[in-house]
Amino acid sequence: MATIDDVRALALALPGVEEKVGGHTGEAAWRCNGGQIAWMRGPSQTDRRQLAELGRSWPDGAVLAVRTETVALAGELVAADPGVFFTIPHFAGYPAVLLQLDAIAPDHLGELLADTWLLRAPKAVARAWLDERGLA
Repeated sequence: MATIDDVRALALALPGVEEKVGGHTGEAAWRCNGGQIAWMRGPSQTDRRQLAELGRSWPDGAVLAVRTETVALAGELVAADPGVFFTIPHFAGYPAVLLQLDAIAPDHLGELLADTWLLRAPKAVARAWLDERGLA
């Protein structure tokens, strides 16, 4: 099971990633030149109300939001592993997904963070990183 320390270590190991404090949440967020890639996400009162209206509730434990390439991919992640991934009405139409840190393995989290970083990293930096790993 992953922790915020795992998120921090994995995200900061990616070239150009910095940790910042989220503007309106005060929670940790990770960014690179192209913008935010992941952020800790707690529920708002609106989130809790909307989930209750859907017969759902916010999970216990730490929740991380990560960018996805598309809205469809976010939906595919939720469909493939609803024990880890979920979404909320606030994210409707937005390419991101929420995940329960205590339900994801650190290696899976690392892959997910690398994928989201690749969306935002400068192309030359991303290409060099992939080349170093024989993934290009």
